[in-house]
Amino acid sequence: MYQVNLNLDNLPAIRYMQKDGFFLRWIGYPVGIKVQDVYYVFNHLKFTVSVHKYEHSSVAGVIGTGDGADLITLSPEEKTTNDGYVVVGFEVVPCSVNHDSNSLKNVTRYGKYPSSIKCDPVSVGMSVKEGKTVSYTYEVSFVTSDIKWPSRWDAYLKMEGAKVHWFSIFNSLMVITFLAGIVLVIFLRTIRRDLARYEELNKEAKAQMNEESSGWKLVVSDVFRSPNNPELLCIMVADGCRILVMWVALIFFAALGFMSPASRGTLLTGMLVFYVLLGVVAGYIAVWLLLTLANGERRGWFSISWRVACFFPGISFVILTTINSLLWGSHSTGAIPFTMFLVLILLWFGISVPLTLIGGFMATKAPYLEYPVRTNQIPREIPSQRFPSWLMVLGAGTLPFGTLFIELFFIMSSLWLGRAYYIFGFLFVVLILLVTVCAEVSLVLTYMHLCIEDWRWWWKSFFASGSVALYIFLYSINYLVFDLKSLSGPVSAMLYVGYSLFMVIAVMLATGAVGFLTSFFFVHRLFSSVKID
Repeated sequence: MYQVNLNLDNLPAIRYMQKDGFFLRWIGYPVGIKVQDVYYVFNHLKFTVSVHKYEHSSVAGVIGTGDGADLITLSPEEKTTNDGYVVVGFEVVPCSVNHDSNSLKNVTRYGKYPSSIKCDPVSVGMSVKEGKTVSYTYEVSFVTSDIKWPSRWDAYLKMEGAKVHWFSIFNSLMVITFLAGIVLVIFLRTIRRDLARYEELNKEAKAQMNEESSGWKLVVSDVFRSPNNPELLCIMVADGCRILVMWVALIFFAALGFMSPASRGTLLTGMLVFYVLLGVVAGYIAVWLLLTLANGERRGWFSISWRVACFFPGISFVILTTINSLLWGSHSTGAIPFTMFLVLILLWFGISVPLTLIGGFMATKAPYLEYPVRTNQIPREIPSQRFPSWLMVLGAGTLPFGTLFIELFFIMSSLWLGRAYYIFGFLFVVLILLVTVCAEVSLVLTYMHLCIEDWRWWWKSFFASGSVALYIFLYSINYLVFDLKSLSGPVSAMLYVGYSLFMVIAVMLATGAVGFLTSFFFVHRLFSSVKID
């Protein structure tokens, strides 16, 4: 499953093949193939380069993207004698050919092969044996095409399996509708109870109301009791909001075409730029939330801002350094250069940290959210439950996971199987649906905990939606075992687990922040609007 990726004028080599009655497109080609315990290498490449006549009126001013060079503009004298062509397609057919070693003795490197080569992609001939020389050859044919320069990426971005994506969205909408019904019932019940206070009640109604005065109303003096490790909670929620806003902005601009696969590297660059600039948001949310939890005490804003600036970037830096050390030790060309590490550290401490501190300072001037009820000094005893409440919290992550697991398969395939991912429009819709489901799941679970007189809802609301990361990690392990069977060696497995862990932590922070903030504003609104004797 080792892949060779070639680029010509910023176009990746594309390979067409028929399999089980389906027409498939692949980016690049495999190094070789295993047939009956014998390894064969693809040592002959048949290139087909599609070209389109240079159209001066429509192509003038167009430049190459990514690492492509600017289009060469011809002089007036050359235009009259030579029209020129632009590359609009790059196809490769890999073959395994057993070259005649005797005929290659007098052929220099990049020299012409003495005889014609029959390239048959369904047969193999060049077996890999110790001490055996492997010669690589290629042939190129240029064909004119009606495809114009702006449309040359259509073959790569032709959507396959659109029905699968629509099924994923429909499945997510069903989950959202189900949860929205539960949320609507909750709000109708609370509103009905609140209005009952101001209506004329007969004896039966009063008796019924006294029976209903239980559950979440009994924890009114404890519901806003400060959680365990409040500063860590503020840091994780702030970093989660930062990651979520980064995702929304990044996928939105990618869906509009500003970060297409034609511009290699722009997606990663955009992610870094958005994350660094959104340090203001993270610092502001962390300090504002800490002020709210501390009832307006404005001490410690610098400390919390500094820790927000170093929390997730610090975890990412440790994971990245470990992965890169493994690559350096394996002498891999995929290792990040040391100078790039210096650039990342400069972005971190030179831009991200100052912006986070600025955001935290701005939050000290902003009004915090005051609690609508007072908290008793002595905490209320929580009734014993038949089942641990954390089982409900961990199980809640299955609903958000159900909204994204189909899209997750395509993302994993693009990361690890060399396939191009380009359906950012679908991804943006799935992201919005994921945020909605996380908010609804956390709200419902928080209400259920309050109804059983469990006032420790802070961390549980965070992990109710954040537990989707656990199922994503389990799915990534399943993907490693069943879809990446040929991944060999402990270094490769550790690289996979490291990158998966990086992704899982980011998802946990983002989804957990959504769930916590939804539950926080719900609880505040609930105890603000309901009059309790």
